[in-house]
Amino acid sequence: MRRIIKNGRVIDPSQNLDKTTNVYLSRGRIVAVADEAPDGFTADQEIDATGKWILPGLVDLQARLGEPGSQYAGSIASETKAAVSGGITSICCPPDTSPVNDSQAVTELLQRRARQAATAFVMPIGAITQGLDGERLSNSFSLKEAGCIALSQADKPIQNSLTLKNALEYNSTLDIPIFLRCEDKQLRNGGIAHSGPVSSRLGLPENPPAAETAALARDLVLVEESGVKAHFSQLSCARSVELIADAKKRGLPVTCDVAIHQLHLSEMDLLSFNSLFNVSPPLRSMNDKQALIQGVRNGVIDVIVSDHTPLERDTKLLPFGESAPGISGLETLLALLLKLVQNGDLDLMTAVRSVTQMPAQIIGCQTGSLVENSSADFCIVDPEAIWTLETKQMLSKGKNTPFAGWEFVGQVEETFFQGRPVYRRDSN
Repeated sequence: MRRIIKNGRVIDPSQNLDKTTNVYLSRGRIVAVADEAPDGFTADQEIDATGKWILPGLVDLQARLGEPGSQYAGSIASETKAAVSGGITSICCPPDTSPVNDSQAVTELLQRRARQAATAFVMPIGAITQGLDGERLSNSFSLKEAGCIALSQADKPIQNSLTLKNALEYNSTLDIPIFLRCEDKQLRNGGIAHSGPVSSRLGLPENPPAAETAALARDLVLVEESGVKAHFSQLSCARSVELIADAKKRGLPVTCDVAIHQLHLSEMDLLSFNSLFNVSPPLRSMNDKQALIQGVRNGVIDVIVSDHTPLERDTKLLPFGESAPGISGLETLLALLLKLVQNGDLDLMTAVRSVTQMPAQIIGCQTGSLVENSSADFCIVDPEAIWTLETKQMLSKGKNTPFAGWEFVGQVEETFFQGRPVYRRDSN
C-alpha cells in the first residue's frame, strides 16, 4: 500500500531535519520526505498530520521482554505492543532471560517469537559468558551469526579482571559492540540505596557511587588495551560522566547510556519507602541527576534507554529491601523525554537523537531514521495532548511504574512498523 503522511513536522536528527513536509511510503519503506510527490507516485491513503510531529521509530537499547522465562511478567507479544504505544519500534533485549541467551537456540527463539508478533524489531543481545556466570566465555561468533547485535552481561558484570580482559580481547576482532554495566560487587556489598542521608535515615543498605566508578575506571583501562568497541550501560553517577568524557577526549571507542528514570528521580524519592522506586543502579543524589542531564545535553552520554523491566505485582508489594528492582518503562520513555524538553533540560533535537539516531548507530542497524529507502518505522505524535499515566491502561503486563498519576504533555497518536499501522491511540 502507498501512503502519504501530509503536513507533519518531521523531526529526524540523522538528516538534521526539522520542517513541516510530507512523508511518502510504499511497500513498507520510505520513498521520500519532501513537499512534492516523487514522479509517478499515487497514494492509496492520505493521512493528515497537520499540527503533529513525525518522529523516526524509537530505538531502545535496554528492554526486558519477559520471554523466555518470565511470561507472567511479560511476553514478546505484550511488550512489543506496549513499546509501539510509546513510539518504540526497535528493541534490544538483554541476555538475562531464562534460559540465558548464550546460544544460537535462544537467539533464534527470540527472533521467531518477534516475527510472530510482527509489531516491532526485537534485536537480541548475547551473553558474554555462559549462563552469565562471569567465568566461561560464550561462543560469541555463533551468537553474532545467529543475529545478536551486541554482547553483554546484563546486570551481572564480570568481577574477575582477567576474565574480562580475555573476553574483551577475544571479542575485539568480531566488530560487535560490548555492552558493559559497571559494578564492583564487593564495594556494593549488598547495598540497594545510594550512600547518603536518605539511606541512613531509612536504614537501607548503602550502594556507594564507588561501586560503579571503580569498576568503570577498571573497564576503561581494559577497553583501551583491547581496542574493543565498548558501550557503557546505565550510568548513574556524576563521576562516571567525567570518566567517560575523559575517555572520549583520549579517543577511546566508547559510548554510553542512561536510564530515563535517572533523569527524573533521585534518592529523595525513596523517602516514601515505596518499592516502585527500587531500581538498579539505585537512584542517586540530586547532583548526580543534574550531572547526568548535563551529560546528555553536551553529548558525553549518547543514548537514553527505558531499562524496561516488567515485574509481577507481588514482587513490588514486598518491603523495599526485599522487592525486585526495576521499572516498566516502555510506555513512558518518550513522554518522560518530552518532559525534559518542556522543562528546558534538553533541546528537542538532542532528545530525539538520543533515542533514534545514536542508538541505531551504536548497534549498526538501519533504523531510527527516515532516510529514503529505509524501513517505514515512525510515530505520529500529538504534541498538545495532555494525559495522565494510569496503570490500568498500560499495555505492558508489568504495571510496576513510579510515574503513575504523572501528567504528561505530548502523546503518540499512531505508530507505523514496516509501513503498517501497529498502534492507534483511539483504538486502544
